[in-house]
Amino acid sequence: MAKDKAATILLVEDEENLQEALKLNLEMEGYEVSSAFDGPSALKSLQNEYFDLVILDIMLPEIDGITVLETLRLQHSALPVLILSAKNSSADKVLGLKKGADDYLTKPFNLEELLLRVQKLIEKNKQLQDKETIGINYSFGNNNIDFKALEATNYKGDKIELSKKEAMLLKLLIENKNEVVTREKILQAVWGYNVYPTTRTIDNFILSFRKYFEEDSRNPRYFHSVRGMGYKFTD
Repeated sequence: MAKDKAATILLVEDEENLQEALKLNLEMEGYEVSSAFDGPSALKSLQNEYFDLVILDIMLPEIDGITVLETLRLQHSALPVLILSAKNSSADKVLGLKKGADDYLTKPFNLEELLLRVQKLIEKNKQLQDKETIGINYSFGNNNIDFKALEATNYKGDKIELSKKEAMLLKLLIENKNEVVTREKILQAVWGYNVYPTTRTIDNFILSFRKYFEEDSRNPRYFHSVRGMGYKFTD
């Protein structure tokens, strides 16, 4: 699979031999793999890092896989999750899928099948993330942004020089118009970190956009913070 940048996978599995074998096989396919051996460490990794896929065991110490899945779905609505489970009854499968898993594989499984499912989920996620792009110029209200020149003209006719990061964040928010863009996705797309600075970093950018483009920055029409979820541009 040709990848511009290695896709990142969080592998949540408490059985050490299986964790090691899967990690090795996934890395041989060119993926970057982070390991978690219990529920709390999985949730901690999800809080601090960006992943393209989570492979999740159900029977985990401290916090079970279904609870991990429910918790991560509150923050990451679109993150693909593949459940690996020794529980192979159809009721368990239905529960996993109901709680938001994208796929469910029972142990013991065929390694080649697992790798194919992983590839499919990552490709599908990438297609969803590659939104239709906007052109060099974009207007909203009486504001205009020129992404190539890194400048904007606002409703008062003021010229605003934009930093590269400001332009990238504006582009990302506008391309996802009317949808909440999570903090993780913003930091991954704009900053390119795998481990992030604080949310305040983005908050400051949003405050700047309101100052530039909103007629009433206290009652924003275009740039919104959605508490606990992310940020949204509406036009």
